Amino acid sequence: MREVIPIEFTERQLKIIDIVKSHEPITSEQIAKMLKVTRATLRPDLAILTMSGILDARPKVGYLYSGNNPINLIAERIKQIKIKDIKSMPVVVDEQTTLYDAIVTLFLEDTGTIFVLSNGYLAGVVSRKDFLKNIMGGTDINKIPVGLIMTRMPNIIVAYPYETALEAAIKIIDHEVDSLPVVEKEKVQGKEYYKVVGRISKTNLTKVLVELGNQ
Repeated sequence: MREVIPIEFTERQLKIIDIVKSHEPITSEQIAKMLKVTRATLRPDLAILTMSGILDARPKVGYLYSGNNPINLIAERIKQIKIKDIKSMPVVVDEQTTLYDAIVTLFLEDTGTIFVLSNGYLAGVVSRKDFLKNIMGGTDINKIPVGLIMTRMPNIIVAYPYETALEAAIKIIDHEVDSLPVVEKEKVQGKEYYKVVGRISKTNLTKVLVELGNQ
């Protein structure tokens, strides 16, 4: 694991932080006067403090103290990222699909979980473990429909497009699953159904961490 190196601020930068803490909101001109330096001299210091998340610069207002460090900034960003922005395409089959065809789909799509539909709506979920159990049990995979071995609603953990990446990660960890169907609720003749609009997986969440790390 790579060591996290803390940011060390200069004496002047520490003074700026103290000034902002005591007088926020405060403009760069006011800070310069208190330190008896020019605004141009302060510009690099203020840029560093703003980019590191210690100060928050607001147009026509001035500088405010936020106290964030880079780790906190990443955590806050994860809380802001919506599932709808990072979800991937779901892999789905109809509940009447045979186990053989479903297994072929599983490998062709290189996924660990398939979502099963009934009349176009989410009816169940089937994983690699489910397929393996049935193959080892001697099930005739050419005759048995996937609907007979799937985990059925309402025993399925789902995610919604408006939820955050953090909420998705918590669900995946708490329920020990590889992915979640991303759904939208629809009402048909007074009954509530789930339309599958995506998938959120450990891979999606890992990509988010990599992108944030690169930033």
